[in-house]
Amino acid sequence: MVERFAVIPAAYVFLLRDGERGTEVLLQLRQNTGYMDQHWAAAAAGHVEQGETAFAAAQREATEELGITGIDLTFVTSMQRSQGGAPIEERIDFFFTARSWSGEPTVIEPEKCVEIAWFPLSALPEPVVPHEHQVLTGLREGQVPAYSTFGFTSS
Repeated sequence: MVERFAVIPAAYVFLLRDGERGTEVLLQLRQNTGYMDQHWAAAAAGHVEQGETAFAAAQREATEELGITGIDLTFVTSMQRSQGGAPIEERIDFFFTARSWSGEPTVIEPEKCVEIAWFPLSALPEPVVPHEHQVLTGLREGQVPAYSTFGFTSS
C-alpha cells in the first residue's frame, strides 16, 4: 500500500513594473534559509498557513517580507512540484503578480535576504531558483499555463 503524502502549499508574489528595458521584476537574494540560499527568488513568498487561502498568504508575505500593503494581486499559475522522485514532500505553489501596492518594498528580514533588486524579465540574474525561473520565463514570453509541473520524472 502506498502511503499518502502531505502536499505543502506556498504562495509567491512577483512585483512587476515597467522599466527602460521592458517589464522588470523585484527579486530577493536568499540567505540562511536552508533552501536555495544564494539564489535569486520572488521578493515575497512563503507557506500557506492552515485555514488561510493562497491569496491571503501572498498578501501576508508581501507585508511581512517587504513591508508593503494594499497589494493588488493577479493570479498567474499553480505549479505541482517535486524533486525528481527524491524522498521529499510534494508541493503546490500559487504564483501571483502585482503592479500596484502601498509603500516602498524594503528588506524586512535581513537574516534571510541579502538584498532586493529590480531586474528586466529579459535579463534575469544568475542563479534564480529553478521552478521560479520557469514561471518568470513564461511571464517574459507571455505564455504561462494555468497549471504546470516541475521536477517530476516520466515513467
